[in-house]
Amino acid sequence: MVTSSKEIMQAVPSIDHLTRLDGAEQLIALYGQDLVTESFQIVTARLRDALIAQGDAALVNASEPNLLRAASTYLEELSAPSLRPVINLTGTVLHTNLGRAPLPPEAIEAVTVVARGASNLEFDLHTGRRGDRDVHLEDWICRLTGAEAATTVNNNAAAVLLVLNTLALRKEVIVSRGELIEIGGSFRIPDVMSRAGSKLREVGTTNRTHATDFEQNVNSKTAMIMKVHTSNYIVEGFTATVPEAELARIAHVNDLPFVVDLGSGTLVDLSRYGLPHEPTVGETLAHGADIVTFSGDKLLGGPQAGIIAGRADLIKRIKRNPMKRALRVDKMTIAALAAVLRLYGDPQRLVERSTTLSWLTRDANDVRAQAQRISGAVAAAIPPTITVEVAECRSQIGSGAQPGKLLNSAGLALRPPEGRGSGKALERLAKSFRQLPVPVIGRIEGGLFLLDCRCLDDEAEFLEQLPQLSIGKLR
Repeated sequence: MVTSSKEIMQAVPSIDHLTRLDGAEQLIALYGQDLVTESFQIVTARLRDALIAQGDAALVNASEPNLLRAASTYLEELSAPSLRPVINLTGTVLHTNLGRAPLPPEAIEAVTVVARGASNLEFDLHTGRRGDRDVHLEDWICRLTGAEAATTVNNNAAAVLLVLNTLALRKEVIVSRGELIEIGGSFRIPDVMSRAGSKLREVGTTNRTHATDFEQNVNSKTAMIMKVHTSNYIVEGFTATVPEAELARIAHVNDLPFVVDLGSGTLVDLSRYGLPHEPTVGETLAHGADIVTFSGDKLLGGPQAGIIAGRADLIKRIKRNPMKRALRVDKMTIAALAAVLRLYGDPQRLVERSTTLSWLTRDANDVRAQAQRISGAVAAAIPPTITVEVAECRSQIGSGAQPGKLLNSAGLALRPPEGRGSGKALERLAKSFRQLPVPVIGRIEGGLFLLDCRCLDDEAEFLEQLPQLSIGKLR
């Protein structure tokens, strides 16, 4: 029986011995000497701990094949990327936790091209001198929005921060109390203002704000009037808001800029595609906004970015702010966003080419037909005690866009045996789909595990991995 330290040491092979095994050579070829040595250090340490705790019962783990397998498993887990593709069947198209907008093929190709080597990111090919990275995006942003100038940073929160820090440092910004939003991760407009060095002056009430509320609060310390699009909630009932054109008039009479944070933002009227209308950047600028900020990775359908568009003199000031360098986008974001913007030059084919818009506009009958096609394979891959039915459901746009508007959709409703513990059974069912090679993310709702098929692009990939489901007992 293994009991003493000496006996334990004798039962555990040396690192040098393990690295000389034939199987170790294959691991070294894959992962390199250093990582393989580390893996053997880890597995032998675990073996020593097991021998101390279990004695002879742990000797089975001391065989060379078992140690090689343990080292191989450790290296596979260590080397596997933590950021992985998943299949989004949640019913939320622009899911913040799942990476928001999928890039169209043109954007992916553009990223691949510039990632391979050097590019003219900040180099003017005509003059041979240093250039401005904004030139790769500015012309298209202005063309599509009607703005005089534009610049881009790494997300819309950064865009708002930069605008406030540039135009309202140590001064007041007037905002309606009903627009003091909180976005995901507990980021709040008042906190962003504070970090930007601006002072919030909130006016009106939560449900009603009038033009006089803005007019009566303009003073010598006022830097701007700001409107924040309440994209992630709705205030209904006895409400009143001030139209953008009226806010612009009040701002301009007092020689102040009028800034609008559109949040999600869109470049086209979505109602032409059968979707709920969302204020466009062009409409907002036409209403008199001097600066509009919006996201690149939401309704626009591009990479994560914050776009600032508007008056040329204000954009010039914003670009001179030292914070701009800290918040700037890299070459791959620029390449992807430029490719997406070019798609908007052909609005007649935009739905076909924009992955985001194709998902959002997908006909419910087409989604239902797909759910019916895959229902048999899903039923065959799970225990017979779980019922599988094609069900009508509702998708949402997500990422703060039109929170009150839902899209007719369809999917599969998986129901485990009812009774005590059914809630835990649902959690285990959802977890089993998440543990597939390409994790499948659904949602639990009303005692069901729902797989909304609206965003199921690669049906073959989904079906091929179903035999690997491991659900086990659900009761």
